[in-house]
Amino acid sequence: EKAHCILPHFAKQNEPVVYCPIDISAAALARCQRDVDDISGVKVVPIEAAYIDGLASALKLRKPGTSMLTLFLGSSIGNFDWPVAETFLRAVRENLRPGDALLLSTDLVKAHDRMLAAYDDAIGLTAAFNLNLLARINRELSANFRVNQFQHEARYDGAEQRIEMHLRSKSAQTVSVNGNFFIKLEEGETIWTESSYKFREEQIRVMSARAGFDCEVQWVDAEWPFAQSVLRAR
Repeated sequence: EKAHCILPHFAKQNEPVVYCPIDISAAALARCQRDVDDISGVKVVPIEAAYIDGLASALKLRKPGTSMLTLFLGSSIGNFDWPVAETFLRAVRENLRPGDALLLSTDLVKAHDRMLAAYDDAIGLTAAFNLNLLARINRELSANFRVNQFQHEARYDGAEQRIEMHLRSKSAQTVSVNGNFFIKLEEGETIWTESSYKFREEQIRVMSARAGFDCEVQWVDAEWPFAQSVLRAR
């Protein structure tokens, strides 16, 4: 959906556009190709790979004299801790040429209650998503988690600027995974399932500079603080 909003604007420039969606899921790539096939002037070349390997493959498709814009949208970079996020940006930069650009999306720090509400919504959507991890482990790894004995919990660590998602055990229990691996949990003990780091605008600029980019412009949604940063490879 995001690509479908952006690509038509490039197609209007009367220059050939090659769009290389990168994903480890062949099914996701097929859906993506169907979604953008109706945009005239855009050639779609799906790449089934992880982030950096896919970017390296896209680089090989470039024709001399062309420029590349890499899109890292949503808030995915927030799933990396601080050192890994910077390492990731460095790896992206290593696969770009000077003058290429990266459009980076980042969720920004906002009021604690607003952030926590986004990860512990009233209708229970995030809780269901988190608890589904246990159901999937049961299904795919032959475990015996009693899903109804866990409770979704969201926390905010202000020092780390990080939302944490946990699953709290409602009772003392021992879980078997495939019959040969056992997990003992005390009542109240949690399984930390996900982290989502939040940024400040200046942190994005500083981190990007260390990774080899210049931040040319930042667009910030003030209503729900979120940044889109155009980073130019030096």
